[in-house]
Amino acid sequence: MAAAVPTVLQLVQSSSLPALVQVEIEQLILRGELAVGQHVNESGLASRFGTSRGPIREALRALEESRLVRSEKNRGVFVREISVSEADEIYDMREALDQLIGQRVAERASKEQLRDLKSVVAEMDEATRVQDVKAYHALNLKFHDMLVDFAGNARLTESYRLLTKGLLLFRLRGLQDGGGFAVSNTEHRAVIEAIAARDSARAGRLLRQHAAESRARMHKAAAASPE
Repeated sequence: MAAAVPTVLQLVQSSSLPALVQVEIEQLILRGELAVGQHVNESGLASRFGTSRGPIREALRALEESRLVRSEKNRGVFVREISVSEADEIYDMREALDQLIGQRVAERASKEQLRDLKSVVAEMDEATRVQDVKAYHALNLKFHDMLVDFAGNARLTESYRLLTKGLLLFRLRGLQDGGGFAVSNTEHRAVIEAIAARDSARAGRLLRQHAAESRARMHKAAAASPE
């Protein structure tokens, strides 16, 4: 007998509602629907998601811990903007972690995982062809999320995701204004080739270099932005 398809309510019950709301708010920030410095309207989000304000508040507290929003006493919650110097500090750590991730994935990735990575890179090639930077950006985040998952270290995955959330908007600006995303995907393909060859040292070095190039694109975009 076929298993019953879970209802929407069952899907929600199997997850944390505040966690689901948190993901949705992150996406609003990523897409620019909630802009840097913008006040986050709890009532508006509750209406949008069809929830009470309680899950919204819990989600915003989690987003504050991950440094995507900031809370001001008697004023509310605002989308946070990080400085270039703070982003540089994050990149210092990201580059080191990316080297470890590249090494581990080259040593551990299954054929199925390698195929999945190549599939995402192919989708990014198509987004590049049609100049859809937002689609590319979403796929780029997916690609790096898959890499850290395939590294097979839960603590590394947790630390990496928390660390890089603050770079979300900088990474989008770097793709838009910092030198183009075709270059970024060329770097991805080189990493995949090293992983497929099981060359852990090269994969680690290339993924670290990719993070460094992402940092350079961020600086170029920041320099081009009006004061």
